[in-house]
Amino acid sequence: MSVLIKAENLSLGYEGESILDGITFSISEGDYLTILGENGAGKSTLVKAILSLNEPLKGDIKFYSGLKKNEIGYLPQRSGIQKDFPASVGEVVLSGRINSLKGKFFYTKEDRRIADENLERLGILGLKKKSFSDLSGGQTQRALLARALSACKKLLLLDEPVTGLDPHSVSEFYRTVDELNASGLTVIMVTHDVHPALNSASHVMYLGSGYFFGRKEDFFSCQLGKRFLKEAGHND
Repeated sequence: MSVLIKAENLSLGYEGESILDGITFSISEGDYLTILGENGAGKSTLVKAILSLNEPLKGDIKFYSGLKKNEIGYLPQRSGIQKDFPASVGEVVLSGRINSLKGKFFYTKEDRRIADENLERLGILGLKKKSFSDLSGGQTQRALLARALSACKKLLLLDEPVTGLDPHSVSEFYRTVDELNASGLTVIMVTHDVHPALNSASHVMYLGSGYFFGRKEDFFSCQLGKRFLKEAGHND
């Protein structure tokens, strides 16, 4: 499969102070990468670097196969859209096309078609005219995922996407992401929800007391992975 993102010996941090060093990874089309680690280990710092919101202190992150920095679908841990934002579900999802405007003041028919396509893809086309503030937790996350899909072509980046959801909504969300990945979309997921994320992952990155990047099977068999999995109570 074609490589989408590659980084070698990356150093990340703020104001010259390093948080992560020696970060090397490569993500190809169709991969499902789960990023695990302790609190404060630098997961958010890495996410910002992938989104080109934070410049590396050393090295760089390179994009390949036509992937553009503004075409990464991003679902943040806490959405910038407030729950009481006065907008319909359709308007929220359409806002994922904002990078396509390029100085224009109005969305095109193509933008609206893509937004509607993703509403339907997530099973919430019937909620298009409903107020975003009236959605349940699971519906809210589906709407925000449809918004992220409207922004991306090849890569979806999810940061703690199931935080605060009830068990049924969590299960539905993971099933949806699995289906998106199976359709060819590349997924990067940052999560503390170890068990379902690892079950779905093709690759794992671990940040914390040690560093690992590689195939899930190799993480399960290495000492760092075995220690982490034992502490997390995960049985492969």
